[in-house]
Amino acid sequence: MTTKHQQILEYIRSLPVGSQISVRKIARVLNVSEGTAYRAIKEAEAEGFVSTLDRIGTVRVEKKEKEQIERLTFAEVVRIVEGTVLGGKEGLHKTLSRFVIGAMRTESISRYLSPGCLMIVGNREQVQRMSLKSGAAVLITGGFTASPMVEKLANEYQLPLISCSYDTFTTASLINRALYDRLIKKDILYVEDVLQDQPLVSLRPDDTVRKYYHLVEESGHSRMPVVDANGRLVGIISPRDVAEAELDAPVSRYMTRNPVSVTPKTTIASAAHRMAFEGFEIMPVVKDKDVIGVITRQDVIRALQIMNRQPQVGETVEDVVVRDFSVAQSPDGSTVLRGQVTPQMTTSGGTLATGSLTTIIQEAARVCLRRARHVDMLIENVTLYVLRPVPVDTTIDARARVLNDGRRYAKVEVEIADKSDVFAKALVTAQWIER
Repeated sequence: MTTKHQQILEYIRSLPVGSQISVRKIARVLNVSEGTAYRAIKEAEAEGFVSTLDRIGTVRVEKKEKEQIERLTFAEVVRIVEGTVLGGKEGLHKTLSRFVIGAMRTESISRYLSPGCLMIVGNREQVQRMSLKSGAAVLITGGFTASPMVEKLANEYQLPLISCSYDTFTTASLINRALYDRLIKKDILYVEDVLQDQPLVSLRPDDTVRKYYHLVEESGHSRMPVVDANGRLVGIISPRDVAEAELDAPVSRYMTRNPVSVTPKTTIASAAHRMAFEGFEIMPVVKDKDVIGVITRQDVIRALQIMNRQPQVGETVEDVVVRDFSVAQSPDGSTVLRGQVTPQMTTSGGTLATGSLTTIIQEAARVCLRRARHVDMLIENVTLYVLRPVPVDTTIDARARVLNDGRRYAKVEVEIADKSDVFAKALVTAQWIER
């Protein structure tokens, strides 16, 4: 049975890209309350196929695929630069391919113009006209407005004409920062990225234990979600639950209620940590209280391997901290991560910050464990003892050695030192993720 919320989402998806959307209109067309319509629009915005803009309203936009996440729509550019749309609002849903700064001679600009790009320029009307006629949107900096002729061209070609109060350099920096952040987010995998489009194998509360065993043989999974008639998750059933159960008894008598689940927007790293910590082979994926699938241990391991193979185009804080550290092998068999404390890693007092120190320790432990066993792992706990502060520009060694390597857990001792002093010691506990 389809809920009103789902009906509204399907209706919004059916609208052409660029359509205006309002709570009142949806409530009237689908005969639902304005509160229900509002919640559905917010859900559509969270999923990325609707965008709300100041002074424009809510617009149906094209959802960006994962591999295209580094690109921005012109609507997002408006929000980033706190701009005003002067014309061509029908093209706000279009995707920005690249931006050009119009700081050159007019006759040289044409070679850089192409459809889908954004011309960032000041109060140069000739360049604005040339850009629009070439299929490029225009962002006017310095708080200048456009002439009626330029606004007419923007509306005619359905290309956004935007004005903002920032100077050209600041505007370009803001857009470049947004693109850079998206390059980092592109490397983050979510449950929805690996969730396979397969029929859900589940049980109803009144199904028998006998049916559970039958589905185990068919699916190969021994842990199974239990859903009600509306597809809502009500429990989980596993071999331990039915070890001494009667075959003709309902699974509702033995299932675990209020089970742990994930959503499509849960990161793979978070799901992996939970599955490893609880020892789960599968976890239900829930959206709007409905079970839409399950994620398996194999799905998580495969995703982690893909993440490790991805080229890191955007740098996170972790990348910045360890990028100049090199790995060496000590004569005593321990693993050494060697590098210099840079100003970016320090506090305002010029000593190594606790966050940077913890990052170096965790990276040293990971490198050491990868040499011990070539499987995926998760850092479970770090117990840190700081003996003395590490000054900026100090070359330090993060020396790691395995203390205990068990079937599920490993413990690593990490020491931070230079040639004369020991600055910190840590005990790192990691959990193996095996198939």
